Amino acid sequence: QVRLVESGGGLVQPGGSLRLSCTVSGFIYDDYAIGWFRQAPGKEREGVSCFRLSNGRTAVVDSVKGRFTISRDNVKNTVYLQMNSLKPEDTANYYCAADPGSSCFLWKYWGQGTQVTVSS
Repeated sequence: QVRLVESGGGLVQPGGSLRLSCTVSGFIYDDYAIGWFRQAPGKEREGVSCFRLSNGRTAVVDSVKGRFTISRDNVKNTVYLQMNSLKPEDTANYYCAADPGSSCFLWKYWGQGTQVTVSS
């Protein structure tokens, strides 16, 4: 059973930074992809990024390009979402998910989410 746990959310001022962690447990093959998503109140869930564990290739949504980056710690089984130059519109509940086929479309496993609030 694959389990994902997010952490690192919190309150930050506009222009600040946060690093979210997605720690994975269970049996993960290298052909999985890990995605980050966010959902603000009253809005649909939005895909933020997709990170393929096999080759490290990453895709991010245009609204966060140049501000958000993805990295991985193989020892800790953790994928990070580094968020810089945060804006109030980045406020949302952030989730990570795992796609066993690395398609970046078929998300089978989800974490519980971590809240990010960008406000002065």
